[in-house]
Amino acid sequence: MTRRGASCWLMSNSIPFSKRVFQCVDHMVVHGGDAVAGLIDLTSTRMVRFATTITRNQHDAEDAVQTVLVKVAERPRLVRDADQPWNYLLRMVRNESLLITRRKSRWSLVDNLTDLLTVRRVDELEQEETVREVWRALRKLPTEQSEVIVLKIWEQMTFLEIADVLEITPGTSASRYRYGMQKMTQLLRGDVESEVPTHG
Repeated sequence: MTRRGASCWLMSNSIPFSKRVFQCVDHMVVHGGDAVAGLIDLTSTRMVRFATTITRNQHDAEDAVQTVLVKVAERPRLVRDADQPWNYLLRMVRNESLLITRRKSRWSLVDNLTDLLTVRRVDELEQEETVREVWRALRKLPTEQSEVIVLKIWEQMTFLEIADVLEITPGTSASRYRYGMQKMTQLLRGDVESEVPTHG
């Protein structure tokens, strides 16, 4: 990988992800917006996965992330100088995703969200079906719950960090996670077939 900015993508996985994000954005401040390639490589899949919990549409999620990356390329100091650059980026993605959903007259659900969850080999059929079931259940939840679950499980954030991203209290983030996981368990067991009510 020879693109400018790729160095932060190649950093050791032993370095905390949030630190790698900071170093990518710092690299952009020093070398200019063209160094955004490293940030894209490092974060885009994770940001699209998060955006999809809000837009419920992969293409819209990708548009939201693209818009955010353009803004970051233009003004990387805003992100670098934030207290928590990764949290700040996720907040930007969330805000852009909400704007997109408000502009659309209706949501178009994607048929298959599995590629956003994990990279799979073709022969992992059992895992593939499990992944589909998880995403089917996840997208039946209210956005307020599904976004917390994605941040907690796949981003491994604390409830305090989630609260910072979503601009809610840690208690609210914990309760949304608890309600969401309860409903996810019921859905995966086939106990719930109707609309899932909103909590928190």
